[in-house]
Amino acid sequence: MSVVTLRLPEEKHLRLKQLAASRNTSVNRLFDELATTALVQHDLSVQFRAAAESGDPARGLALLDKLDAHFH
Repeated sequence: MSVVTLRLPEEKHLRLKQLAASRNTSVNRLFDELATTALVQHDLSVQFRAAAESGDPARGLALLDKLDAHFH
C-alpha cells in the first residue's frame, strides 16, 4: 500500500473528519472510497467515449444507465 501526503486547509480537513465520523469510518478509508468513486467515474467515461466513437448508441446508453445506477 502506498502512503500519500496531502496538504489541505484546516477547515476542509475538519469537515472531512466530520464526514468520516458521520459514516463511522476513518478519514483514510473515506479517501480510499472517494478515490474509488473517482476512478469508476473516469473508467465509465472512457468506456462511454469509446462506445460513442464506435457508433454503438445502445452500448453508450447502457453505460450511462450503469453510471446512473452506481451513483443513485
